[in-house]
Amino acid sequence: MTVPTPVPKPIKVFGNYEILSLLGKGGMAQVYRARVRSGPHEGWTVALKRLLPALTRDPASVDLFAREAHLSRQLDHPNIVKVLDAGILEDVSFLVMDLVDGRDLGHILRRCKARGIPLPVDFAVYLAKVLLEALAYAHSATGPDGEPLGIVHCDVSPSNLFISRVGEIKLGDFGVSRVLVDGKLQGGEVLGKPYYLSPESLQGAVTPEADLWAASVVLYELLTLGRPFNGTTPEEVFAGILSRDYKLLSAVRPDVPKALDAVLARAFAENPEDRFPSAEEYAKALSPHYDERVGTPLAIAAVVRGLFGTTDQVPTIPDSALGRSNDNAE
Repeated sequence: MTVPTPVPKPIKVFGNYEILSLLGKGGMAQVYRARVRSGPHEGWTVALKRLLPALTRDPASVDLFAREAHLSRQLDHPNIVKVLDAGILEDVSFLVMDLVDGRDLGHILRRCKARGIPLPVDFAVYLAKVLLEALAYAHSATGPDGEPLGIVHCDVSPSNLFISRVGEIKLGDFGVSRVLVDGKLQGGEVLGKPYYLSPESLQGAVTPEADLWAASVVLYELLTLGRPFNGTTPEEVFAGILSRDYKLLSAVRPDVPKALDAVLARAFAENPEDRFPSAEEYAKALSPHYDERVGTPLAIAAVVRGLFGTTDQVPTIPDSALGRSNDNAE
């Protein structure tokens, strides 16, 4: 006889949402597991992100939160975390997202490194290809009027890519995204994590190519469990980025095909015009380098379960979504 799973009791009601438990808390926001009370998503379990009460009177924090909600609500792609609702309630800014029941890629890579288990090449390349396809959509997304939104994510990193327990792969946290209007960057200074910044970003020029550079760093990390550009200080990291001083993939991991060295060499080319012209073209260039019969969502889900166990699968929130970064953890 099957015993029905008990429905958790809410600890608080917040508008149309029953708050069930706290998922994470950082310097800027709290994220809760919540249940939708009514409407088209009635009964859904979602992630409810709320700006900390202490920041509700800080215009910069409110603006950052509002920008994330505005941009994210206009994106509808299977590999991007969907924002379902956003607004201000009880004087608190909030947004409601799909709850990805799994792990962020940063956590997965740290577990792989701790156990000395590299990700299979097919899996790593497939994950990078999906990330690039999500970026291709975001870069070319249009608003209700059909005009290009001009989105640049600006914070592509493992902690912002989720892997669900069933192998779904979703890019999240558009909180520091920027918008290009008539070729000019809108939304303030460039944020993001030092290891993933492009040479042009360091010099103040940000275009969609900045996301492609960051995706290249993620691809390198997926294949080697290490970053291409390192240092004990941000200045040392930046010097490595500007000089493009990194070890070839095949030198770090001999079973990586040398053809992938060529892909990374193009992605990290000194002249931006020599790199991939778009995320779509970059994704196509990766397609021949993985076996689609091996690199699949279900296979990736099995690997993640093997790393964490079936009872250790809980929804996690990237630290950057909470207003802090843990990407420096080794």
